[in-house]
Amino acid sequence: MKYRKRLAGGFVAASALLSAGLVTASAASAAPAAATQGTAPACVKRDVIKHRKYVKVTNNCGEAMHLKVVIDWGNDSPCLTYQPGEQWEWNWGRGSYGKVVTC
Repeated sequence: MKYRKRLAGGFVAASALLSAGLVTASAASAAPAAATQGTAPACVKRDVIKHRKYVKVTNNCGEAMHLKVVIDWGNDSPCLTYQPGEQWEWNWGRGSYGKVVTC
């Protein structure tokens, strides 16, 4: 079953909630604002189609992960928390795929 999160609209809402300090836990809750810790581990699967500006990321780790997609010369995805087995898709308009990082 294909699961797609709509992050573009949620980014504005998540940003507003983060700035107000009102974020509540959910399946894909906003992670605390923190500095990027580094490239996501190998248990985070990335399926990238660069010419379509598309990536599907799957958390195959045994724990919840705080992740974001880094787009070189473009807008990154928001840093969100993903539970084990959860997957999502990210599309971007400008720039190119960089990597998936923990945050």
